[in-house]
Amino acid sequence: MNIRLMCFLVLLLLLTADSARMRGGRRRGGRRRNRIGSPRFIFYTSPSRREYYDNPNGARILKSSHFDYEFYLGHKIVFLCVAMGDPRPRITWFKNGVELFYHPFFQITERLHGKNKLKSKLEITPATQMDSGTYECQANNKYAVDRRAFKADF
Repeated sequence: MNIRLMCFLVLLLLLTADSARMRGGRRRGGRRRNRIGSPRFIFYTSPSRREYYDNPNGARILKSSHFDYEFYLGHKIVFLCVAMGDPRPRITWFKNGVELFYHPFFQITERLHGKNKLKSKLEITPATQMDSGTYECQANNKYAVDRRAFKADF
């Protein structure tokens, strides 16, 4: 193995381990994930930035649908998003980057779970070719915004 390649791999490993340690914040389940599932590394320059970005009252998505969703034409598509925060977050749905307001074939239902938890479900019945695309749920309150993306294809 080439010595330069080996040095590069060791350096990359050290930077990855160091950034995970410096990140602080949430510690449930290891690395934080961004909306497409790859690791997100955050370097804080000051303690005030850490307090803002890792606020324990900030909105965060606890549970969401699987990223890659395959559906059958004419059947139902269901996306799930459960968020928590204090104050309770608001959940907004997007398709291909555009907020979903109204469509004759979809329905959004929300259910409260306790004081600070919200469950939102997006159902599309019947599914057509036009329903394929990238869907996102966004949970936000005054402290933070969290997003998850779902890719739907038939």
